Amino acid sequence: MTAVTQYKRVLLKLSGEALMGEQDYGISPEVVKRVAEEIKSVVEMGTEVCLVVGAGNIFRGMSGVASGFDRTSADHMGMLATVMNSLAMQNALEQMGIDTRVQSAFPIASVCEPYIRRKAIRHMEKGRVVVFAAGTGNPFFTTDSAAALRAAEMGCDAILKGTQVDGVYNADPKLDPNAVKYDTLTYMDVLKNDLKVMDASAISLARENDIPILVFSIHEHDNFAKVLKGEGPHTKICN
Repeated sequence: MTAVTQYKRVLLKLSGEALMGEQDYGISPEVVKRVAEEIKSVVEMGTEVCLVVGAGNIFRGMSGVASGFDRTSADHMGMLATVMNSLAMQNALEQMGIDTRVQSAFPIASVCEPYIRRKAIRHMEKGRVVVFAAGTGNPFFTTDSAAALRAAEMGCDAILKGTQVDGVYNADPKLDPNAVKYDTLTYMDVLKNDLKVMDASAISLARENDIPILVFSIHEHDNFAKVLKGEGPHTKICN
């Protein structure tokens, strides 16, 4: 199948909170199913998709540190939480007939594959969705950094950051009715103005590898596909 967008291969980055729905904690099966439908529509357009999911709906490393956990232990706990979210996404996608593989940055052989770059690329070439779990496999790095790293390793044409709002604003639009949305930004704009899109190391890595970042709302129906076609509301971060 030939892709109908300029993007042959993309990485979708989701926060763990995006999977909570109206809950205060955990995984909402309804939200996971709807996100899987968004991914399925893009796969059926002919675009190769890989995915990184955060862990904030289950355990956030920095919150653990604030509660007295050792940073390394807290980050390892967060990585394990991303594996749970990744398996949930795999289950939802495969119920829709989309072949999916979870690859973990640290080996959990009885649960999923270890991360092997060439194998992941081959999966996507065969039309499978690959979900990268356990972040980079190292403490002190966020899943944003993992997303930028995997996008670079996979040779992705873009990183799609699915958020709670439809782009990047100069203030929180849920708190400030006068917040202004940006249509385009440079990587340096994000870094200089400390815009809370992705952490600085992720932005820098995307900049070094010239991978555009498209920020959009994952909660709008069919928005993932629309943004890839240049139709949906979003903010584009590039050089």
